[in-house]
Amino acid sequence: MEEFIIEGGHPLEGALIPSGNKNSALPMLAAALLTDEEVVLENVPRIEDIKALMEIISALGVDIDETGEHEVRVHAKHVRTTSLDPELCRHIRASILLAGPVLARCGRINLPPPGGDVIGRRRVDTHLAALRSLGAEIEIGRGYDMKTTGLKGREIFLDEASVTGTENALMAACTASGTTTIKNAASEPHVQDLAQFLNKMGARIRGIGTNTLVVHGVDKLRGGHFRISPDHIEIGSLIGAAAVTNGEILIKDAAPQHLPMILLMFARLGITVDIRGQDVFVPRQQSLEIVTDAHGVTPRIDDAPWPGFPADLISIATVVATQCQGTILMFEKMYESRMFFVDKLFSMGARIVLCDPHRAVVMGPTQLHSETLTSPDIRAGMAMLIAALCADGRSIIKNISQIDRGYERIDEKLRALGARITRVKH
Repeated sequence: MEEFIIEGGHPLEGALIPSGNKNSALPMLAAALLTDEEVVLENVPRIEDIKALMEIISALGVDIDETGEHEVRVHAKHVRTTSLDPELCRHIRASILLAGPVLARCGRINLPPPGGDVIGRRRVDTHLAALRSLGAEIEIGRGYDMKTTGLKGREIFLDEASVTGTENALMAACTASGTTTIKNAASEPHVQDLAQFLNKMGARIRGIGTNTLVVHGVDKLRGGHFRISPDHIEIGSLIGAAAVTNGEILIKDAAPQHLPMILLMFARLGITVDIRGQDVFVPRQQSLEIVTDAHGVTPRIDDAPWPGFPADLISIATVVATQCQGTILMFEKMYESRMFFVDKLFSMGARIVLCDPHRAVVMGPTQLHSETLTSPDIRAGMAMLIAALCADGRSIIKNISQIDRGYERIDEKLRALGARITRVKH
């Protein structure tokens, strides 16, 4: 078991390049099973979730290996089994992304219950309904036994704009006969990345970046190379960390076209950045003053499907708000348990009222003090790390394997920016 020891109060300074988007890399690794040709993915983050999915794919009899520091080669010349290992799937939510491609490629899949963060109920009904619409027969027991004699395109209206549900439907539809129209589709940057990747493999997808995707089925997909976009969640996390430590950083190759709502909500917290081409510059001496709504009404930050504010940054924004002058409501709509991490911030001296499982009122600024903390999930873990960076004294964060699942070598990146952070084995 490893933990971080952080000495707070040191501003972040310098430049860095963000890692590739893990939520792009995971479905692309799954999509590589749609072809019997070699696929090479570049800018793949070296994180625990990627390693876990690679292990699951390897257990299916597929050749998959790292061919560079951030490069992965997948050659699914054969898929030797369609039964996923339950123990391997228990550790990662993204195992569900194999449903669409393996079903399309092999005609069946036995999928154990997916694992992942414990942040509330994470339903799979959207996936099941979409795959049934395309012609899958699904038996639900402990897991999900899916089979088909051939997927056929049709119009699908998703009951929620689920990212992974959209991705599963999209992958399954690529080689289905006829045309599939996916309405109420998710359109996050990682969904766009996947769709562009599939098109490069020979798929025929229109409407990328919108909530209606039209897929004309093709007989076969080919291999190829693709570079994964930078992770906008990591970028948002670093902007927050720089601001609360009174730092000054340059984030290179940050794909600012993916950041409008993120920057808008940070501006609500009194944080402004400069866009310099493809780079994002975070200057020091931010005002960190919450901007009230008209007539002095308390503002709020709430998450929503793209292009709304990402749910994965609500935890980060909550910590940043503790360092801002004023009061703001944080409204996390998607998961029942994600906001429960604020009890960790209570112990650090934050002034937060948890109204219910979805809403918290943050009153700042508060000088946080050091504490020993345990990371409950990826994003809460990063939020607590940011809290420790601006806290007075030396903090310890346990269970950092959770953070490692979503952030590549974050301690090394922060240390290069001047943070006092050490990884130790407990």
